[in-house]
Amino acid sequence: MANFFNEITPALKTFIEGQHIFFVATAATEGRINLSPKGLADTFRIVDKNRVLWLNLTGSGNETAAHILQNDRMTIMFCSFEGKPLILRLYGNAKVYHERDIEFQNNKHLFPEIPGTRQIVDMIIESVQTSCGYAVPFMDFKEERQQLNAWAEKQGKEHIKNYWMEKNTKSIDGLETNIFED
Repeated sequence: MANFFNEITPALKTFIEGQHIFFVATAATEGRINLSPKGLADTFRIVDKNRVLWLNLTGSGNETAAHILQNDRMTIMFCSFEGKPLILRLYGNAKVYHERDIEFQNNKHLFPEIPGTRQIVDMIIESVQTSCGYAVPFMDFKEERQQLNAWAEKQGKEHIKNYWMEKNTKSIDGLETNIFED
């Protein structure tokens, strides 16, 4: 039931662009595997058939950044909760760009300004897999949650950086995230 591709086809691009949520999985050499839901409208970009970018917003942890420093493998998964069933996985290698990095500056124009923006994750896709998704339940999209944006806007940029210092410099396994320059 699974099909593999070397790239994001036009049909798969259309599917991805219609999704409201995606899931990101990473793992360092040792320690916990991280699987995070990501969302908020307009935070995922298909740059070309083998490259995607996503805007990583401030959260309670920074596992993805820590893991990528140790092991740059990443899987991104999309599921169809409406319409035709489909599961789509992107497999590849990723880099994390911080505001101080030229790559961040060169790509930030691709995204709306969102309070609490933390990093841009850049993934080079090695393979794409689709599978049936027959067991994925139907769920209706109601609306985006506004809590994260409201919280970040209320905090302001300086308080966000203090939050990063307290909560985002190390992973739950004690790995560095490099959110601040060495």
